[in-house]
Amino acid sequence: MTPAAAAEFRETGLEAGQNPWFLGPGTPSVVRGESEGFEMASLRELEVVNPMEGPMLRGMKEAWHRIGTEEAARRLETDPRRGLSADEVRRRLATQGPNRIRSRPGTPAWKRFLLQFAQPLTYILLLAACVTGFLGVWVDSAVIALVVVVNAIVGFLQESKAEKAIEALGNLVVTEATVRRDGTQRRVPSEDLVPGDVVLLQSGDRVPADLRLSRVRSLQVDESALTGESVPVAKHADPLEEDVVLGDRKNTAYAGTLVASGVAEGLVWATGDATETGRIARLISGTTPLATPLTRKIEQFSNLLLKVILALTVLTFGVGLLHGEPLGEVFMASVALAVGAIPEGLPAAVTIVLAVGVKRMAARKAIIRKLPAVETLGSTTVVCSDKTGTLTENQMTVRRVFAGGQSFEVTGSGYSTTGEILREGRVVDPSRSPALVECLRAGLLCNDSRLLVEDGRAVVQGDPTEASLAVAAAKGGLLRDALHRESPRVDMIPFESEHMFRATLHDSAGGRVIYKVGAVERLLDRCADALAPDGTSMPLDRVQVRHAVEEMAREGLRVLAMARRATHTGHDRLEHEHVGQGLTFLGLQGMIDPPRPEAIRAVARCREAGIRVKMITGDHATTARAVAVQIGLVDPGSEVRTLTGRELERIPDADLPEVAERTPVFARVAPEQKLRLVRALQARGHIVAMTGDGVNDAPALRQADIGIAMGISGTDVAKGAADMILTDDNFATLVAAVEQGRGVFDNLRKFIVWTLPTNASEAAVLLIAIVLGLTLPMLPVHLLWINLCTAICLGLMLVFEPNEPDLMQRPPRDPSRPLLTRALLMRTGLVTFLIAAGSYWLFFFERNLPGNTIEAARTAVVDVIVVVETAYLFNCRSFRHGLLRIGCFSNPLAIWGAVSMIGIQVLFTHLPIMNRLFHSAPLTLWAWVRIAAVALGIFLIVEIEKWVRFGGGRGKNRDPE
Repeated sequence: MTPAAAAEFRETGLEAGQNPWFLGPGTPSVVRGESEGFEMASLRELEVVNPMEGPMLRGMKEAWHRIGTEEAARRLETDPRRGLSADEVRRRLATQGPNRIRSRPGTPAWKRFLLQFAQPLTYILLLAACVTGFLGVWVDSAVIALVVVVNAIVGFLQESKAEKAIEALGNLVVTEATVRRDGTQRRVPSEDLVPGDVVLLQSGDRVPADLRLSRVRSLQVDESALTGESVPVAKHADPLEEDVVLGDRKNTAYAGTLVASGVAEGLVWATGDATETGRIARLISGTTPLATPLTRKIEQFSNLLLKVILALTVLTFGVGLLHGEPLGEVFMASVALAVGAIPEGLPAAVTIVLAVGVKRMAARKAIIRKLPAVETLGSTTVVCSDKTGTLTENQMTVRRVFAGGQSFEVTGSGYSTTGEILREGRVVDPSRSPALVECLRAGLLCNDSRLLVEDGRAVVQGDPTEASLAVAAAKGGLLRDALHRESPRVDMIPFESEHMFRATLHDSAGGRVIYKVGAVERLLDRCADALAPDGTSMPLDRVQVRHAVEEMAREGLRVLAMARRATHTGHDRLEHEHVGQGLTFLGLQGMIDPPRPEAIRAVARCREAGIRVKMITGDHATTARAVAVQIGLVDPGSEVRTLTGRELERIPDADLPEVAERTPVFARVAPEQKLRLVRALQARGHIVAMTGDGVNDAPALRQADIGIAMGISGTDVAKGAADMILTDDNFATLVAAVEQGRGVFDNLRKFIVWTLPTNASEAAVLLIAIVLGLTLPMLPVHLLWINLCTAICLGLMLVFEPNEPDLMQRPPRDPSRPLLTRALLMRTGLVTFLIAAGSYWLFFFERNLPGNTIEAARTAVVDVIVVVETAYLFNCRSFRHGLLRIGCFSNPLAIWGAVSMIGIQVLFTHLPIMNRLFHSAPLTLWAWVRIAAVALGIFLIVEIEKWVRFGGGRGKNRDPE
């Protein structure tokens, strides 16, 4: 125990280790029976055995916050003065289990790996590998198989979110705790705590289990990670109403939260899985990671493709037999059609386009933990954001000061001392305003916080509210150490929730002075006069003060009053009677956890991009709405209501989706309610992104289509449950990530729209030949050559296509819209027809030339498909804009890929070894001219189609319909 804490214990007349608030020797160690209208139950009657989790205390069966401490001790069969005996601890530990979050049995690693192959697209690729192997093309077969295995490994390595989140929750409660057992105080591992243990808390401790506080002295607990409350919560030991929400249960302390100040004792009523933290762990493990829009659309596309390929293969086989073709030749023709129709490069393109998105996002300080999350951001229609630490600084800041009957504005944000004090828009010299200086002096002297710099960031040691007063004083030219040397502290009355103030006694040049800081309603009635602007005394205008308080409250500010009193007592003790009357009112200071400036701009960009932003916080409704107005979520004059957690409880599940749709701000929301809201929005068809940094955000982060955690202020639990981590805690980074996500989906669709005509035209050429009984214009080996070479040299260049300028001016994609819209399917059909027609024209033209061989005619067909695909690559760089509009050289890799592909195709045509391996033959110069003419004609037709459909792309910020 620290000396300061021991001193507070000694104030009660007892040494550390004794219970300063023990009611007396008559309190029984164990009381059974019925009393005060409560139905008694032994500890064993509160036990429940879960086959998955083992025995644990039925924590929330009893509303522990509604019963008194005597009743709690009776139900827990413990003695607050002596604690549990060692034998009883061993018995309960054996029955209840250790105080840690138990990991749930997950899917075995081998099974998770095999499940990576259970996808339609993978079936297609495995079929392609088997077919190419059957044809004896072992190199191509091995390449396709390698693609499948690599994709499976990547997916396998990404699947550990829930396990990591639960592990982090377990680490959160593995600490040491101070307990009283057998009448003595001792430190024990928090894992050894059991229900009924008496735990002693002091400033700086992490609460080791869920406690019903029995005795409290000036206790304040930082619960921001659990409830979203932006300031430490003052605690007491009095019973509360049963329906009080989690954030308002001020007589309990929860595992994993931090003691900001004060000392207390509490009775453990829940450990491990039964704690509030353990309940969140169960919520995380109980949520099902949803398929992303990308995986859903790829699965739909693959299913359709699989059915089409199988139907065409069967059709080809049947037609060939009807024509009386030999069985072997018909079988090989059917296999060739299947090989031609399978897009071997698609899985590689999906993986690479996502990996490129990950790299680009990392450069923008957004770390992706799961590849499909890149694209999911681009599909996002709703962002559900936590307030504290996400949209706000998580650093209390004084914004308004009222002193000497005048109002002042304080600029700056957070714990940085950079800022000025303004009056009516003009900078004020504090030295010319004695009332202002005295108001700031009171806030700094009646203050135990310290500002430190860690890793280049200003951090606070102590209470954030006190820190904001210290920062405001520094902006007014008052420095903590110098002021405390000038006016050393003699004694203090610490903050207590029942009194709602803090007071300090100081020596000064003019005699001893008492400064008092606290709630307005507790100070104003005890003031006899007020300090005038020039530092003299003036009558106290209570109506004016209350009006100033109301104005600050409308801005969502937390208001504290400052007062002082000169004293001539020679005592070194400060008592409550000294601050009960005769005070001089010094002024008010209004503070808030301010919005991040970049968050304001980010919210505006989200709205411009058609993305709805909703605030879901555990903070108070007034504060939440004020922040929402400041960041632009709610218009200042809007009558849109802020919905509270208590109101949410009364809304049926059937009605919640509609309510969630229209409500922008939710306050005093519990973890399971955040989860419920995310599910309600998903039920409306939204792609939901959830941002957060606290333990209370983890279940919703896990359930959302994409969970986004803060890298600096975020807890390990939030990071483990998230798909993406913002390393700079900057909400604006989310907007950049959304833009990259949209670009990823755009580029993936460009690849698909580019590759489909190749596969479809190959299948069409073969199908027409079989139906009409013609000689095959291409061989199976030609199809593999086209598919693999063009995918590598051409298609993958689209992965690196830069984002189009109007990307963030488009509305979000409709989640129900298919991967390929009607316009893109029509374009795919057009290009397929043109390639097939051009291929047959060249095949017959070359075959009918004197002296030409069938090999030369087939080579011309292969070459024209490759060259058309090269030209079509530049068509696909934008769905709506022409090549000149986006710039011929804006993607240098596309140029490099096109040159490489043409070079490789020349070798395919004219190199003797390639002629032997692939049954190709050299072509004449005029044959190449004809090939180029077909390619140029198709390129121009597609460019004209874009111009006709989209007017050259001018003013069209929508997807092709």
